[in-house]
Order: sequence, then structure tokens, then C-alpha cells
Amino acid sequence: MTELELTVNRKIAAPRETVFNAWLSPEMLAKFMRTPTDGGVASKVKTDPVKGGRFSIVMVSAEREIPHAGTYLEIDPHSRLSFTWESPYSLDDSVVTIDLAEVDPDTTEITLRQVKFRSEEARQGHTKGWNAILDNLEQSIA
Repeated sequence: MTELELTVNRKIAAPRETVFNAWLSPEMLAKFMRTPTDGGVASKVKTDPVKGGRFSIVMVSAEREIPHAGTYLEIDPHSRLSFTWESPYSLDDSVVTIDLAEVDPDTTEITLRQVKFRSEEARQGHTKGWNAILDNLEQSIA
């Protein structure tokens, strides 16, 4: 069986430094790391944004709270962020890598890649989720 993975690409109208810093800020993460159907309810977030540090994100929906956590594996300022992704729908050793490229001083291209899912259905759900999160990110830093 091949390993399930996903890649999501997006251009965001914001400087690369702003986009990168949003991924490490608990206040910003609470705004954009939300479920696709939560109606704008902020998540509960704690971060220790250093290599080996941990984060916790509890996404709140009308029906339930969905816990996510992970460990920062790589923090390369303004260009790459990599972390484990512990969620009810991904495997324990799932990893998310976010690469940021400057298109111009006010536009950043994001390439988000995640590996290891429990099933094709879980991968499709995460693809939908990451697309919604990137939409939320763009709105949060606009």
C-alpha cells in the first residue's frame, strides 16, 4: 500500500514574514485553525514555537471539540515550518510541512503537504480542512 499524502497550494496577498509568523502565534492560530463548518468560532490554542516544542489546537464546532496537537520539527524563519500532526483522523506519525515562497513583497505562495492518513476518506477530509484553514488564514491577515 502506498502512503497517503496531500498537497495544497495557495497564493496569499501578504508578506512572507507575516504569513510565517501567523503559523506560530497562538492568537492568529485561534482565528484561522478552525473547522470548515464552525461558523467562525475561535479555536483554543497553546504553542511553544521552538524546535521540539509542542502545540495544542482544539477546534470548536457546534457538535463537539476536536483536539489536535503536535511537535515542531523544523522552524526555518519565513520559509519552512514542519510539525507532527496528531488528530483523530490522521496517523500518529503524520507530518505537515509548510513551505513559503515570496512571489513579490506582498504575495506569498504556500505549499502545504501532509503525509500519513488512516484512510482515503480521512485524506479527503483533511484536504477540505486545510483549504478552509488557508481561506481563514487569508481573511485573518488581510
